[in-house]
Amino acid sequence: MMNDSATDNLPEGLFQLLFEKSPGSLLIKADAPRFTIVAASDDYLDVTSVKREEILGKGFFEVFPDTDTDPKDEAAARKVFTRVQQTGEKLDVPVYRFDRVHPVTREKEEHYWSCSNIPVEDSEGRVAYILNTVVDISGEVRAKEAAIESENRFLMAAEATGLAIWDLSIPQRVFNFSPQMVAIFGHPPDTEVTLASVRSQVNPDDMQNVVLRSYNEALVTGQYAYEARITWPDDSIHWIRVKGVVLFDEKKKPCRMLGTIVDITESKRDEIRKNDFIAMASHELKTPLTSLKAYIQLLEGKLTAAKDPFIRTSLIKAASQVNKMTALIHGFLDISKIEPGKLQLKKQVFDINKLIGEAIAESRIMSGTHVLQFKPVGDINVNADREKIGQVISNLISNAIKYSPKGSVVEVKCEAHGTDAEVSVIDAGIGIGKKDQPKIFQRFYRVENDAMKHVAGFGIGLYLSSEIIQRHKGKIWVTSAERKGSTFHFSIPLAP
Repeated sequence: MMNDSATDNLPEGLFQLLFEKSPGSLLIKADAPRFTIVAASDDYLDVTSVKREEILGKGFFEVFPDTDTDPKDEAAARKVFTRVQQTGEKLDVPVYRFDRVHPVTREKEEHYWSCSNIPVEDSEGRVAYILNTVVDISGEVRAKEAAIESENRFLMAAEATGLAIWDLSIPQRVFNFSPQMVAIFGHPPDTEVTLASVRSQVNPDDMQNVVLRSYNEALVTGQYAYEARITWPDDSIHWIRVKGVVLFDEKKKPCRMLGTIVDITESKRDEIRKNDFIAMASHELKTPLTSLKAYIQLLEGKLTAAKDPFIRTSLIKAASQVNKMTALIHGFLDISKIEPGKLQLKKQVFDINKLIGEAIAESRIMSGTHVLQFKPVGDINVNADREKIGQVISNLISNAIKYSPKGSVVEVKCEAHGTDAEVSVIDAGIGIGKKDQPKIFQRFYRVENDAMKHVAGFGIGLYLSSEIIQRHKGKIWVTSAERKGSTFHFSIPLAP
């Protein structure tokens, strides 16, 4: 974002000249609902077939009447400008239609545009202007339409790159695909395959935890994407990447899926070799760390009566660092198991409230800087891997401590909701912005802001927690707002 100081050192009139020569830009004052036009580039005037003197000082909707009355259209200009002013966040409109007048024939020509709306802040941090920039994407839109109409050419190009194209009619379960599909699933040319037969080749664990989950999400979001293992007829294991989109009918019901499949076995094998190396290195590091921890504990025992407080403090800090390193190594070991699907669950029936109590007691020993609160309500029994669920709880408590002020309260709740047990970890920390929340459970993802830069971590804890919960057929999510704390939730099925 920019502020008034960005132009303080420019000679008078130079900023106006530079702006007028910029590509497709309009500067609008954030004085809703008028949105006064204060500057326009030559390209923008050319696109809209208006003159600068006709629009400067006028409200945007005086020049370009707001004819879009659909209340559900989030791309309408008035809604977009208002949201940018209220939220202070950049808002893009990927594609919209605005026909331009031909300079010679004066006839309207069909054109498509991509629009970016950037807030410009004043010295007090308030949105003072909105920079509206448009780019002509008519060529890309027409190319996409031509690609759809020229299906045979597209199939040939796809097959040349190893892609298989597929088309699934959802209600009728009619499955069509390009010839490359047969080769990707390890069959000789002209082999007859069906939707059921290709699904039978998918690893059962991946079918349950990856494919079906992605399919159900796609029916809501419209986007379909996953990676999974398949078994060829010769029993060799291969990997595929599937991407697609869902088409909806006039009643907004999913009716068709279109997508591609590509073999990614080689790249996955490289990744597995990398994970094997991480596992081996992490395993080798465990032995010296275990010895180091033992020696520190022996020293603590021998120096209990030592009068020098520095010795005692140093040993406590050394033990804490060894524990952190051990936790990191265990995290990397778990990643090396999760990636190729080797993570095994050892389920048993247990009271999750007792497990939470144990995790809190351990956290109090490791860090006495926060107030940890938990009030169990009766017995809540689940059938799960006790060690793995304990790892998730400890990780969420550790994160709450790490990202909230010293002395603040971290509260843990556990309740039964229907057939699930839901655990919540609530902190009063720095919070997570909306744009980061969908990505927070991705592997190695870390929020980039000033409040987070001094907090150590590799971005694997939440990823591991998400994978563990999903393996239990549960859900994990976050509710948060910046500077207002976060609540991490997860739910797993109750014991029958």
